[in-house]
Amino acid sequence: MKKLNGKTALITGAARGLGLEIARGLAANGAHVVIHGRNQDELEVARRDLIAAGADVSMLLVDLADEMGTIEACKDLVARQGRIDILVNNAGARDRRPLAEIDRQSFRRLLEVNLVAPFDLVRRLTPHIPDGGRIVNITSIAGPIARAGDPAYTAAKGGLDALTRALAAELGSRGITVNAIAPGFFATEANGKMVADPTIAARLEQRTSLGRWGNPREIVGAVLFLCSPDASYVTGTTLAVDGGYLSHF
Repeated sequence: MKKLNGKTALITGAARGLGLEIARGLAANGAHVVIHGRNQDELEVARRDLIAAGADVSMLLVDLADEMGTIEACKDLVARQGRIDILVNNAGARDRRPLAEIDRQSFRRLLEVNLVAPFDLVRRLTPHIPDGGRIVNITSIAGPIARAGDPAYTAAKGGLDALTRALAAELGSRGITVNAIAPGFFATEANGKMVADPTIAARLEQRTSLGRWGNPREIVGAVLFLCSPDASYVTGTTLAVDGGYLSHF
């Protein structure tokens, strides 16, 4: 039985990687998925891939760092769909540079994409999310823990984790749940070079309880749960999907 029949779900950053797998999983469970991206060619490839799998899908093309563009895109989305039942804030950017090398503008860009954009989308779309709506923010294990040479991403994801709790407190009275998922090391296209590095594979074998990279498809179950009626009393929490990275030492 498809738990999301009749629901409309917007997944940002869904042209590839975890976002595309999330879109595929929600569509397979009955949702109409709106896949977002900022590259039209990539987004069209993803759309055709989803249609071939039987998905009901449409697209939203916009750079979320562009405030005016986002305003118009949200207006267009609401005009087309009427309401948004599920919002998955997955779009993100990374800039792995140490403190001495990352400049103020680059730091702000990371905050804009990874933290300000999810805040802005929730603010603009909340009037069109009904009672029982679901918001899921894709954060990172880089939120609660840190490593040298990655201050901007860590700060942004830590902020998104805190924003999740704040939004859950504010939107709970409307029956909207807000949760987060913190992925660990997933073998996505963006991590291709790292996946091919045997030293990182050896590190994950020792550092994670499951001893391996995550398959992008393994993110879907957690998102589906939080978006489904089964999670109606779950809000303000962050679920780590990390193969045991945070709990293993």
